[in-house]
Amino acid sequence: MIILASNGLSSPPLLEAAGRCVRPGKAALVVTADNVYKERNYHVERAAGELERLGMTVECFDFDTQSPDALLDYDLAEMIGGNPYYLLRSIRLRGFADALREFAENRVLTGWSAGALVIGPTLELIDRYAPEMNGAGLTDLSALGLTDVQILPHYSRFLTRYENFEETCARYEREKRCRVIRINDGEGVLIRDGRPDVIHI
Repeated sequence: MIILASNGLSSPPLLEAAGRCVRPGKAALVVTADNVYKERNYHVERAAGELERLGMTVECFDFDTQSPDALLDYDLAEMIGGNPYYLLRSIRLRGFADALREFAENRVLTGWSAGALVIGPTLELIDRYAPEMNGAGLTDLSALGLTDVQILPHYSRFLTRYENFEETCARYEREKRCRVIRINDGEGVLIRDGRPDVIHI
């Protein structure tokens, strides 16, 4: 199962929807996308609390310093936001793609913001907004492709932050002949057996 979110399981409707699908167990809160603060990221305490409300025991996990085998000790993996280019580079360098596929197919894989973007097929859309984030120097923007669903997180918040924000997304959809699901903070997409269920608030 896959959950793509804007800023975590941060609303009662999204947390309730996740709770209907997630069984209590052990969760890895992956902090790699914030390559500066890691486990000191100011969202970590909130995100851990959300998972704990689902009955999970939560531990921080870092692709940069831990192994794919260690990740497989968990029942759920949640990748926080940050820099999607850095996160994707770390996944590739450290060999986490197969472990994350195992979560998507047989466990629970959650990602929000940058964490959600790398689960999908490509970083091409976000590259149209913020190519300056690509300090990792990625030339191949293909993401993990664990789902064909593409999201645009923080939608209402970014409408005024980026010039032509909606127009850029609509143009991308036309050029790529795809659909991008626009979600605001507190919203998400639950994907089971390839079928997306969009949770709006």
